[in-house]
Amino acid sequence: MTEPIRVLVADDQALLRGSFRALIETTPDLTAVGEAATGAEAVELARALRPDVVLMDVRMPHLDGIEATRRIHRAAGTEEVRVLMLTMFDLDAHVFAALRAGAAGFLLKDTPPADLLNAIRVVAGGEALLAPAVTRRLIAEFTRQALPAHPLPRALDGVTDREREVLTLVARGLSNTEIADHLHLSLATVKTYIGRLLAKLQARDRAQLVIIAYETGLVAPAP
Repeated sequence: MTEPIRVLVADDQALLRGSFRALIETTPDLTAVGEAATGAEAVELARALRPDVVLMDVRMPHLDGIEATRRIHRAAGTEEVRVLMLTMFDLDAHVFAALRAGAAGFLLKDTPPADLLNAIRVVAGGEALLAPAVTRRLIAEFTRQALPAHPLPRALDGVTDREREVLTLVARGLSNTEIADHLHLSLATVKTYIGRLLAKLQARDRAQLVIIAYETGLVAPAP
């Protein structure tokens, strides 16, 4: 029998924490291993419990969810813990910062229960919870921020011309199917290219590929 996915719930509102925990506990393939009321507690419990997924509120006292995510992602022993951010607003400016901090994705707090449970499974499985529409919002947020005058020294050495084409289209917010149609490739071939890009650029997911494309100057924000 497969071990259930272990989830740590981090939210400063006790009612929400309890609701999320109850939902998780009534799902056979998930189990709640703890609750945190602050970002600092989330970091401490992540180190102690080593959950598969942290369901993390963006805004919490003593240490916000973004900084807590950054610490979990960068610390030895918890770098593989996946963080799924929760936010109240669809275009919350914190979403971009959360993804840069290492979050695997984000959800709205009013997400239907079934979608929340599925999101936990997706993130636990190593995928990024970023639909193409969400990627486009990420791009919009990126273009609103001040970018360095010159590309950051993150080399794209070793990335082939075709892989650069694929990366450019990922950064433009196209889905795998749209990329396949645009480049006249099979869907399987596009997935292979994206897998190679993730490996070569040491990116965890699609969101980080978007960020890399902009930071290296491969793609420029629209005027």
